[in-house]
Amino acid sequence: MQIMESIYLAIDSIKSNKLRSALTLLGVGIGLFSIIIVMTAIGAIEKSVVDAFNSIGSNNFIIQKMPAIRMGGHGAWRKYRNRKDITIEQGQKLKEMTELPVAIGISLNKSSRTVKYSNLSTNPDVTLSGMNLDDFIINDLDISAGRGFSQQDMLYSRYVCILGSDVAKKLFKSIDPIGQKVRVNNLNLEVIGVFKERGSVLGRGQDNFVAIPLSTYKRVYGDRSSANLTVMASSEGMLQATKDEVIGALRTIRKVPPGEDNDFEIITNDQLIAQFNDLTKYFKLGAGIIAFIALLAAGVGIMNIMLVSVTERTKEIGIRKAIGARRINIKMQFVVEAVILSLIGGLIGIILGVIGGNIVAIYLKVSVILPIGWILLGLFITTLVGIIFGVYPAAKASNLDPIEALRYE
Repeated sequence: MQIMESIYLAIDSIKSNKLRSALTLLGVGIGLFSIIIVMTAIGAIEKSVVDAFNSIGSNNFIIQKMPAIRMGGHGAWRKYRNRKDITIEQGQKLKEMTELPVAIGISLNKSSRTVKYSNLSTNPDVTLSGMNLDDFIINDLDISAGRGFSQQDMLYSRYVCILGSDVAKKLFKSIDPIGQKVRVNNLNLEVIGVFKERGSVLGRGQDNFVAIPLSTYKRVYGDRSSANLTVMASSEGMLQATKDEVIGALRTIRKVPPGEDNDFEIITNDQLIAQFNDLTKYFKLGAGIIAFIALLAAGVGIMNIMLVSVTERTKEIGIRKAIGARRINIKMQFVVEAVILSLIGGLIGIILGVIGGNIVAIYLKVSVILPIGWILLGLFITTLVGIIFGVYPAAKASNLDPIEALRYE
């Protein structure tokens, strides 16, 4: 009953001083808005990044020349650029020398390709990928029409291709693409299949590519770029043992001297997620500092407003004390009022922060989220701000002498 009465009195006080209350709410709202919008946007990006990295598979890992996430200056990257390329032959030797991997995919890519059919053409943003048969197993590449590559396609380096669904939709809107001839820059290829649509990750489509047999890619382009190797372990529990075997074999193949660091990168989804979290922690720290300063200023504003309120309502406090109100009743009234002021401002900031953060997520074409954890933390912080900065004015009000308060003008 006492708490409900305090809430009613607090709401009545806020209504009677709308402008003053609004300015106080604004300070708290800005503090919560600044942290919630950043955390919502980062949370949305993190979710999409985790989904993208998890597409590697919990029992798969990638081997490539360069690290997946680039950190450090020009000097830090010189050592990576000076590494020898990973070749197709090295990937094939790795398959022969290891027993634990279920499959080892070998792929090379050329970006910014244009695919033409008749008088139609794509934008120059298509990726041409040379793949071996294990890539289909590891990357879970399903065929929606036609067929996949055969051993004969690989053995005889046939000029055949499988289209990503985006490419097929652009060039073959009303006819069956199977058996048609397309031109990828200066390379003429026969379409033997179309991949099943895989959607987009981080706003980027995964279907804007053309796959050709790895042997055909090598015949046309040679080994003028570094290959990517994707290794599948038999299970998540066998991942570490498979990594150890593969690292040892690849060091032997690439003639890395004992005691020296690997001249290649091993990438798992857990490593990528950890590296991404390292990058985002500084943004979170910055948002936290800004929010702390804003909430501190807002808290001082609440305390100031409550002190003014105590002065204005001195006679009211005297009357309440004269008719039997105890110190705890007066103290609770003003603490509850400070908490309500803080909570209303916090709620406004949280709502606007969630909306703003998801607008950023939509703009970046990543998943929209509702950061429940940060919302609850925001409500807790605003309640704490109200209590901390409302205690002193409440104590001052409860300590007023009723006789002096009644004589106050």
